[in-house]
Amino acid sequence: MLLAAAGSLALMIGALGFQYIGGLPPCEMCMWQRYPHVLAIAIGLIALRFPAVALAWLGALAAFATAAVGAFHTGVERDWWEGPTSCSSQPIGGLTPDELFDQIMTAPVVRCDEVPWEMLGLSMASWNMIASLVLMAIWIAAARRPA
Repeated sequence: MLLAAAGSLALMIGALGFQYIGGLPPCEMCMWQRYPHVLAIAIGLIALRFPAVALAWLGALAAFATAAVGAFHTGVERDWWEGPTSCSSQPIGGLTPDELFDQIMTAPVVRCDEVPWEMLGLSMASWNMIASLVLMAIWIAAARRPA
């Protein structure tokens, strides 16, 4: 279980590196792919204290969830189907019109249907899907391992 949780941690560190060091802000679907990884990391930490087969199955489910979102995101990037109509919106409450205008003018435009980075012809969403399916297999192996 620790290996799978560490894999999610590595993917999160990579995503944050692309965001804060590489200057590639995430789109909405990129953010959706991060949440299950955070959950998998938490499950791995809980499993350190309370090892249980059920936790391994929950980790596998988290890995599957992020792989599924990655697959959907890949389809949006490749124009196989449409994605959400708005990929990046932030709350605007409490802002003056001038502050709102400044926020709009300085906000990066992040589209879910464009590939900002790729390696070997695959986008970050595609690589996340592949890595997450591998992590899911590790979680399942941990769940099926005899106690």
